[in-house]
Parts: sequence; C-alpha cells; structure tokens
Amino acid sequence: MTFLAQATSGRGAGAFKFYVVGDDLAAIDAADLERRIAAIRERMRPLEEDLGKLRAERDVLLTELRRRRRLAERTSRADLKSAMREGNLPTVAELVAASDSGSLDDYTYNLKTGGQVRLGFPGARTQSLTFTDGVQVAQAADLARAAELYAAGWELGSPGRPGVRVHFPGTRQERLISADDVFARPQE
Repeated sequence: MTFLAQATSGRGAGAFKFYVVGDDLAAIDAADLERRIAAIRERMRPLEEDLGKLRAERDVLLTELRRRRRLAERTSRADLKSAMREGNLPTVAELVAASDSGSLDDYTYNLKTGGQVRLGFPGARTQSLTFTDGVQVAQAADLARAAELYAAGWELGSPGRPGVRVHFPGTRQERLISADDVFARPQE
C-alpha cells in the first residue's frame, strides 16, 4: 500500500489529509500516469515559487547579519590596534617585567596586527613562556614563574632565538614573535 498526502487548505498551508492508494498503479495506463504526474507538478509550482522567494528573503537577512558581524569585528580590531599604539596594553615583555603572580590564562594575547594568539606550543593544554639564560631553557606556566626567571636575568626565548612562541587558536600554525609585538589584555 502507498500513502499519499494532500493539503486540506489552499497552497499547501496547514494540515494534510492522508489517504491510502492500493498497489493498483500497474493497472493504470501510461497516459494516465503522465497526466497525474503533470497535475502534481502543477500543484507544486506555486509552492516552489514561494519557497524560492522565502529563500531569497532569508539570504538577504543572513547577508545583513554577516555584514554587521564583520563590521563589529573590524571595529573591535581597530579599537584594539589603537589601544596598542597608544600604549594602553602592555606587551608580553612588559607584563612579565611588571607581574609577580597570576595565570597566563588571565589574559588574551594579540599580535600587533590585531590577530589573537595563544602562548606556547599548539595542542598544549596550558599556555607557557620559554626563557633562556643563553645556554639553558626553562618553561614558565604562570606569571609567578615568569617573574622569577625574569628577575634572575633570563630572557624570553631560547638560546640564539629571542622572542615568544605563539600559535593561532584552533590551528597547529606557530611562530616565534618578538616579545614587543605580542600584547596582553585582561580576559573579558
């Protein structure tokens, strides 16, 4: 048995009435099947037109949402870069020099271009800073350890490679950046 549905109110809106058609379609000649198919297609045409109009309206609204989101991101990034230029945000080097406690995760880090980064190695659960005394390397998982190493004369980076190892969130792409080109701002 085959179940068919037919709209009980105009243009497909509202409830559907279901009825059963026996498996007697084999008894219907090809011309009658073609006529039934054409009738169904004719009933579908206004629905497809309405659906096309609704999709177009939806796409216009989605485009406006994307435009507003991008404008907000662009404005936020411009404000961030302005705050960096004005000196309102400390660099990682300044943060380490001025801090004696706290977590690296208390801050959001941005490159001078405005892009957000995390400190340390991609895939690491916690952020970290690498320090060197020119020969040895030590990892600081928090600002207390970073301040301790900085006070002992250690510099950010590894032997022969000064800087801060950063990676872009959600990627495995990492870079070694000058400590003066990475800015810290408190988490929001």
